[in-house]
Amino acid sequence: MHLQPTSNERQLDQSRPAWTMRITVCITTFHRPEGLKRLLEGVNKLTFRAETPVLKIVVVDNDPAGPARKLCEQMSSTLQWPLDYCVEPRRGIAPARNRALSQAAPQAEWLAFIDDDEVPDPQWLDELLLVQRQYDADVVSGPVIARFVEPVPRWIVKGSFFDSPRYQTGQRRGYAYTNNVLFRSEVLEKLDCPFDERFALTGGGDAHFFRRVSRAGFKIVWAADAVVREWIPDTRARFGWLVRRAFRTGNSMAMIKLDLRPGWSTRPIQAAKGIVWILLGTLRTLCGVVAGRHVLVKGVQWLAYGVGLLLGIAGARYREYKTTHGT
Repeated sequence: MHLQPTSNERQLDQSRPAWTMRITVCITTFHRPEGLKRLLEGVNKLTFRAETPVLKIVVVDNDPAGPARKLCEQMSSTLQWPLDYCVEPRRGIAPARNRALSQAAPQAEWLAFIDDDEVPDPQWLDELLLVQRQYDADVVSGPVIARFVEPVPRWIVKGSFFDSPRYQTGQRRGYAYTNNVLFRSEVLEKLDCPFDERFALTGGGDAHFFRRVSRAGFKIVWAADAVVREWIPDTRARFGWLVRRAFRTGNSMAMIKLDLRPGWSTRPIQAAKGIVWILLGTLRTLCGVVAGRHVLVKGVQWLAYGVGLLLGIAGARYREYKTTHGT
């Protein structure tokens, strides 16, 4: 369903030169009405210092009943960008991402992805575009900064459990994630398939996709000032969720390695890494008994990652995305 922009917005689009960059901001959502509303309001506040691109928003609702339709219809009249809403009835994050790609094609020259529990800073997309031009990159990704919905225990903050990696602007990367990324639509032409639907409920499909993009020869760089902020609900700021996430990360990494490196040596190498993670995690957990809970939990995470990696090599699959956190 295409939600039309206002007449003023159509006039604005007509006044732009034909060579203006065309970008689609892709959003997949599942039972997060408050998060989606915050995100759309944030996208509506995007600013551009020089050339303003021709922007479109695509929202893919991953519930066959289409609960996000009403919200999108209500907000479309307040947005400065046109919005396309559609439903992907097949459950899973990978099918929803693929539907976003098909909904954006063929007009989009560039595709940006952001999650429905995030809000971009006003200069987010402008920074991604600036870095893309400076480094002639095919893919640009940036940092995700945690914002807690409720106050969290001190050990959560002390252990930096929700701090994402930070790099220098322009630094080459071998992968990216769909929580903050911009990429050329051309990269899809060189891949056998977009997001692999074997990762539909396991997670890790975006890491798998962008590793394939990198292996195909495309340039991925970092944009340090292209910031989005992730709203962390209290259901995530807990020991159990942190350990399960580490286990899932190890489990999905095993899937990625087995698929991208199918040679005979992959299983023993990854199994050895899993054992090392378990040993290091055990030692760190024991240290945490004295050093504090933040050290102990980090140790359990390392241990869980190693176990997830080993079970993944053995063929076990953990489907984390059966459950949705936050609203």
